Amino acid sequence: MEFVTNINEKEYEKFVSKHKKSHFMQSYYWGEVMKYKNFTPHYVGLKDDGKLVATALLLEKKMFKKLSYFYCPRGYILDYSNLELLEVFTNELKKYAKSKHAIYIKIDPDIKRHTLDPEGNVIEGEENSSLMNKLSSLGYKHKGFNTEFVNEQPRFTFRLNLDRDFDTIYAGMHATTRKILNKGNQYNLDVYKGDINDIKDFYITMEETAERENLACNPIKYYEMFYLILNDHNMSDLFVVKANISKLKEYYKSKIDELDKNIKDLETKEFGNKQKTENKIKEYNNEKEKLNKDYELVKDIKEKEVVLSSIITVKYNDKVWTIHGGNTTLLRNLNSNYLLYFTIIKDAYDNGYKVIDFFGTSGNPNPPKDNPIYGIHNFKKRLGGEYTEFIGEYDLIINKFMYRLYNIVVPIRRKIVKAKLKKKVNNEKK
Repeated sequence: MEFVTNINEKEYEKFVSKHKKSHFMQSYYWGEVMKYKNFTPHYVGLKDDGKLVATALLLEKKMFKKLSYFYCPRGYILDYSNLELLEVFTNELKKYAKSKHAIYIKIDPDIKRHTLDPEGNVIEGEENSSLMNKLSSLGYKHKGFNTEFVNEQPRFTFRLNLDRDFDTIYAGMHATTRKILNKGNQYNLDVYKGDINDIKDFYITMEETAERENLACNPIKYYEMFYLILNDHNMSDLFVVKANISKLKEYYKSKIDELDKNIKDLETKEFGNKQKTENKIKEYNNEKEKLNKDYELVKDIKEKEVVLSSIITVKYNDKVWTIHGGNTTLLRNLNSNYLLYFTIIKDAYDNGYKVIDFFGTSGNPNPPKDNPIYGIHNFKKRLGGEYTEFIGEYDLIINKFMYRLYNIVVPIRRKIVKAKLKKKVNNEKK
């Protein structure tokens, strides 16, 4: 077998995009995106009789002087059941990393640890403890079974199988989700697939969600390049939900007027059962009270329209991922996120994709309400996908001394940076 470097775009994509373990984070174009996070992409692989049998997108991050580390997101791309191939590729990668003065190579393969039910119980199905043992025997250091967002990529997610009848998919959603979706687009929200001109609206939802849920948010330039690079290769879409304020006000007024008419009819006409009539009037008054409260939220809005939800998705091979996005705090009662996700799911289904990955959730199957991820977790869970746990991160250590030193220094540095940032924020508030 021959270890190869600098694989050209066409040859690399021909292998990766069709492989059963393909992932957008191992695509040629993901390397281009990550340049905007100061990574240098290396496209390497292994050939047998002139044909690629394994590849890896290695993202190099410079540290100090000549030292660096490599990160292989959701890689490698190879047949993991071929343990000999995995071993040969690992040995070649060690030599390559050493030649580039890398301290270690980090991987977090797109491989399930085991099969779980929605409540996090291990059930019969795929199980990969033997592969994990093999990785350990080859010198990969496992970074642990964390349950929250502390790794480079989420260790837990929900994945919805689209390779079946859509009625079956819909029936598998939680009753609360179906109840909301069954109402259709009752508020006449504008749901559409946007373009680069919608990035500013997208960023509004991203920033608000990040602040509300205590999540990370990149500068807008990163999301611009993320979308442009991947969209140029038909790998990304931008979905947006907006509310037309005039239409929304008209909706509330017409509903309130309708209820007033119904109440008046019941009060002025005689019906057989007085108790039922009184109960119905009470029901209408409760509905009217809620509508009036909702109307109060929009009556003073001067804008013609406001953005409510937005998501950038990634498409690759037979999968779609909902990567970046969020909801504004304004008018959350309209449940725009349900309409948005349903639109994305239906679009993926109609275009022949087999799986949609909702990209990250808590490792606690039932997180407490004070957990920042509580709302996101339950929302994604109710879409009916498989609760999926990955095997986690592994570090292939190249320079043991520098690796130990790095793991001592970096946590201290992060604490100092975090403390300085907190002090800066507090000073700005004064």
